[in-house]
Amino acid sequence: MALDDIRRHARTLGFADVGVAHLDLGEDLAHLDAYLEAGFHGEMDYLARNIELRASPAALQPGTVSVLSLRMPYLSDTVERAMDTLRDPERAYVSRYALGRDYHKRMRKQLAALAEWMAEALAPHGYRVFCDSAPSLEKALARNAGLGWIGKNTLLLNRDAGSFFFLGEIYTDLVLPTADTDPVPAECGRCQACLKICPTNAFVGPYRLDARRCISYLTIEQRGSIPEPLRRAIGNRIFGCDDCQLVCPWNRYAQRSQAPDFAPRHGLDRPALLDLWAWTQADWHARTEGMALRRAGWSGWRRNLAVALGNAPFSEQVLSALEQGREGADALVAEHIDWAMDEQRQKGQSRAAT
Repeated sequence: MALDDIRRHARTLGFADVGVAHLDLGEDLAHLDAYLEAGFHGEMDYLARNIELRASPAALQPGTVSVLSLRMPYLSDTVERAMDTLRDPERAYVSRYALGRDYHKRMRKQLAALAEWMAEALAPHGYRVFCDSAPSLEKALARNAGLGWIGKNTLLLNRDAGSFFFLGEIYTDLVLPTADTDPVPAECGRCQACLKICPTNAFVGPYRLDARRCISYLTIEQRGSIPEPLRRAIGNRIFGCDDCQLVCPWNRYAQRSQAPDFAPRHGLDRPALLDLWAWTQADWHARTEGMALRRAGWSGWRRNLAVALGNAPFSEQVLSALEQGREGADALVAEHIDWAMDEQRQKGQSRAAT
């Protein structure tokens, strides 16, 4: 069977699983419309564009009759070690997906390799590969392909692998059979761990996330000032947030990645905040080359670090580092440094009073 052959070869390329999605996306488009209408997308205006392409894979890639959905694990360490870093306020927490090579590059390369193999092993075909790079309803397609269910935290969950994986697609004009089994049942049950753990209360209900309050959005997508009422809740998270994944019971079964590309670079799985604050702009450009961390930009990176330093325990060293960083800082970063210094001084005064 063609799908069995594809699945076997996909695993040699690092994919954990693959399925063929049915293309009924009506309910998902209605969910997206409601999300946009509520303004939950914040500054991510691209989500409101090209709705017709999201609705129809054949409109996005003419000739498409089948969509292969694939997942690739990226967790390089354990959930427990990630939580240990998150609990240490003197260390910086970087979302586990961003510790190594930019996943877009790794995934697209492997997806293209699989599509080329299909052309040789099965039949010539027209195709296009995607990984978070086009108006494609990736989670919905993955669910339709039998790779899991969309959980209350809005992520795709798999009972044997949790959620620490990337998704990618191959749109093809090959006719491939979709799964003839029932959809994977949603198994969140009564659990609300992800909804309750969110530091900024970004979940307005099960399956509904207001990105404007989400730490991943605030530290990566938002280009301006982080709303002051949310800064303390950000804690030591300087790029993204994994809280709703770390507490998910299904991530007890999270698969570890053996891919060197996803291994942490520059000690970013457990770095000291002050060490990262000491990076120059040249350091940052050199050390984040080829990484998803570039998404925040230098100014966003410094903004996020300033907030985390403000949230760190009081120390004269932190206060001094912030004061030095204030010299020559742009207006955005300077604003957050001023806030962080005020937070540090307040903590210092409280400590002195006791």
